[in-house]
Amino acid sequence: MQFKGQILKMTSFNDQPIQYYLNLSGDLIHMNELFGKELTIKHAGFQCVNCGLDKTIYRMGFCKSCFFESPYASDTIIRPELSTAHLGIGERDLDVEKEIQLQPHTVYLAYTGDVKVGVTRNTQIPTRWIDQGATFALPIARTENRYEAGMIEVALKEHLPDKTNWRKMLQDDFEDDIDLADFQQKIREYFPEDFQKFYSEGENMWKFDYPFGKPEKVSSFTLDKNPEFTGRLTGIKGQYLGFEGGNFMNVRGHEGYVIELEVKN
Repeated sequence: MQFKGQILKMTSFNDQPIQYYLNLSGDLIHMNELFGKELTIKHAGFQCVNCGLDKTIYRMGFCKSCFFESPYASDTIIRPELSTAHLGIGERDLDVEKEIQLQPHTVYLAYTGDVKVGVTRNTQIPTRWIDQGATFALPIARTENRYEAGMIEVALKEHLPDKTNWRKMLQDDFEDDIDLADFQQKIREYFPEDFQKFYSEGENMWKFDYPFGKPEKVSSFTLDKNPEFTGRLTGIKGQYLGFEGGNFMNVRGHEGYVIELEVKN
């Protein structure tokens, strides 16, 4: 089987185990069915997720000019505390920013090899946690907009990491005694006083089952340094394709790349 197209992040469905689909220019390839098969991935060009041109991807699937111009790559995507749409102030495109920022958000704890704090739109639950490779996730605050969630995150990340260590996430053999509710109780005192009203207690903990086994070693490759890779697919966690020998490819990190994919038995 052969496929060609622009990489977008994998689509996932929370099942037992999670089901993954590689998105190549809108065509969805069910990756769980390819475990044990030899894949050849060849870099064939670029296609910016915003302008669609064959221009080198700079970050997040955007070419350099789009990264610094598109409202979908604005600072508030990375740093929600900078949101100003609730004040009627736009950064790049107020209408787009209102659509993103002026909707309910959740502040959460997730275990990805370490306990971390994060923010997501409610519409991205549980996709956001699956994309991060979280084994467990627990909502700890429910807010009305992105700014409020961002301000809580800023306060809590002085005490907890807010980024996923991908090596720990892939190498982790989680401990059964991880208790996110206990972490929540311990950090409650760090909630900003003006945002205590958003604190949410007694939420259900999410647990995820990935089609993945802990590898003996972990190494990553990119299509920039390795434009043609061949390996046997062994598992998936987060947005990482795992291959025999502990080689991993971050699909999210290759958004906007055009590839040729060949599947052999």
